[in-house]
Amino acid sequence: MRQIKSEMKISLPLQKQVYAAFFVVILSLVRVVIYSDEIGIALEAPVAILTMTFCADTYTQEITGRRSEIQRLYPMRKRICSIYRRIIIQDIFLLVMASAGYGLFFLFQNPQTGRLDQSSLESETGSFIVYLAAVAVTIGFWGLLSNLLSCLFRNMWMGIAGCLILWLITNSSVGDRYLGAWNLFSYSFRKLENNGDFSWICGKIVCICIGIMVVTVLPVIIEKRG
Repeated sequence: MRQIKSEMKISLPLQKQVYAAFFVVILSLVRVVIYSDEIGIALEAPVAILTMTFCADTYTQEITGRRSEIQRLYPMRKRICSIYRRIIIQDIFLLVMASAGYGLFFLFQNPQTGRLDQSSLESETGSFIVYLAAVAVTIGFWGLLSNLLSCLFRNMWMGIAGCLILWLITNSSVGDRYLGAWNLFSYSFRKLENNGDFSWICGKIVCICIGIMVVTVLPVIIEKRG
């Protein structure tokens, strides 16, 4: 437990918590939605940006904080486990923020519910559960990728830049046109009028598969790049 508290103190400093909360509040105020099933679309791509900036320094902060020499004294397994614990802690925090953001849209904008004459409570509960699953994958993917690129270049800004390029490509009409259901943001580009179409899950499967590869490769990069 003491180790978890120590990792939380390092990976979730107050300033990061404040700017994440501020980001979610501002987004829920300025991003206009008409129907409640548009909330997930309004949140997913911005949450991806928040995640890549939030998680990019998970390991590089050891370098900027001049703790890398001390880190190298630890066994590699302990160093890797420490990084993964920090990523998990950050992902859980961001998932809580994303969930809170969903509620804030209702609080600030009061969007219409039951677009397709479905039972409102059942429909909204189902939509939120689907959103939660989709955004959890999104947070996990972009958090791992930004950390991987930051470790590779030993610079968090390079990690953010690399992720941002991929974000711009996939979160666009071009990405939707050429990747379709396999797009990383397939959830955001899904057809709202067809609730029975879950082909967008293919895009999330792609995220999960890439995430597994990143988890496999990350220890090698940390060992080589230090």
